[in-house]
Amino acid sequence: MKNVPYTTVIKSLMIVICLSAISIETSARSYFEDIGSDTINVVEYRAKIIDDDSGDPLMFASVGVVASNISTVSNSEGYFVIKVPEEIKNEASIKISYLGYEEKIIKLSTLSENRNKIRLTSISVSLEGINVAPKDADEIMRNVLSRKHLNYMQTPLQVTAFYRETIQRRRSYVSLTEAIVDIYKQPYNNFRYDGVKLYKARKDADYSKMDTLSFKLQGGPYSTLMLDVMKDPYAILSYEDLDYYIFNVDNVTKVKDRIIYVLSFVQKPYVITPLFYGKLYIDAETLAVSSIAYSINISDKEEASAMFIKQKPAGAVVYPTEASYLVKYKQEGDKWMYSYSRGSITFKINWKKKLLSTNYTSTIEMAVTDWKTAEVKPFKANEKIKRNVILHDQVEGFRDDTFWGQYNVIEPEASIESVIKKIKKRLDKR
Repeated sequence: MKNVPYTTVIKSLMIVICLSAISIETSARSYFEDIGSDTINVVEYRAKIIDDDSGDPLMFASVGVVASNISTVSNSEGYFVIKVPEEIKNEASIKISYLGYEEKIIKLSTLSENRNKIRLTSISVSLEGINVAPKDADEIMRNVLSRKHLNYMQTPLQVTAFYRETIQRRRSYVSLTEAIVDIYKQPYNNFRYDGVKLYKARKDADYSKMDTLSFKLQGGPYSTLMLDVMKDPYAILSYEDLDYYIFNVDNVTKVKDRIIYVLSFVQKPYVITPLFYGKLYIDAETLAVSSIAYSINISDKEEASAMFIKQKPAGAVVYPTEASYLVKYKQEGDKWMYSYSRGSITFKINWKKKLLSTNYTSTIEMAVTDWKTAEVKPFKANEKIKRNVILHDQVEGFRDDTFWGQYNVIEPEASIESVIKKIKKRLDKR
């Protein structure tokens, strides 16, 4: 039996939860009133991306304005909203891409400003039907690491990103915090931390649904950046950690005209420390990771609880039931760069004096919406938010229609929208 250094795994989890007895707080103005804000000098387009055959929504598909750095992603129900400057609306096109599907380019002028459906066609490539046969999975992984300095951005970037964190009680959303952040993205050839400045943020919560608990997520935008496994590999993509996993070539698919290897991985049976399992999507030509979807082995409830829960109130037994992550990269010229990450943890709370338990889900996600080569030095210490920040505590509940109307954000879930209406009615009665 072999044990992996515990601190190595801890760094890879990225969502740290603090629980305490609830203290009621109120917002000066509700974040939820901001949905549907008027836009200033921008035009907004909405659509749903679905599988052409089944009609199923395609979650976390990439959507970008051609010949620009404006981009967003679809949400877990396939919806996206993208805002473009009014002066380019007649000429601009958007490109929609999703692993295993044909890319589609659509003129914005052909879309209405209301809901549209965009259908993508899946691609299936058999192992026998391609000229580039996949090599041994372990050899592929060693080559992925050896080519990292060639495949990923080696110059610093100034990045604008949209960040969101949510908390659900069962299926109801009880808390949302959103922010536009500036990021000084360090090159992939060093291990310096990325810097984050908070530009604008908003929040709200329905404390009546929180079951006498107050939830706080520690790390904020830094947590999503640390999911960038090619920049901060931790317990998955480093030479030392390859020995802890079994890698297999599961499938070969195509994105546009590029062959993609789909590799599965799982920890070896003799490794006793809870590690990760999931799938890697690797560009066959460059051997760059274009996406990774993974979860953590949480079969040991006590150890998993110690990993995620920083503090909890007396009388509560708390343990995670699922922890999953998604990271996506996009190619810019001959280099790849981080474009999106998401982490989601579902955990159960049992009270010693109560018969029924309650399930909660905490989710963090970040999408790069604009970027350029950095022309300035890294942020000063007094400009950056702290790495252990609890963003919800740093943000006032407020609205700014002029500001939020111009920035691309991730489209809210349909279930969020229904909760927003209920909360707005409650706030209107105060």
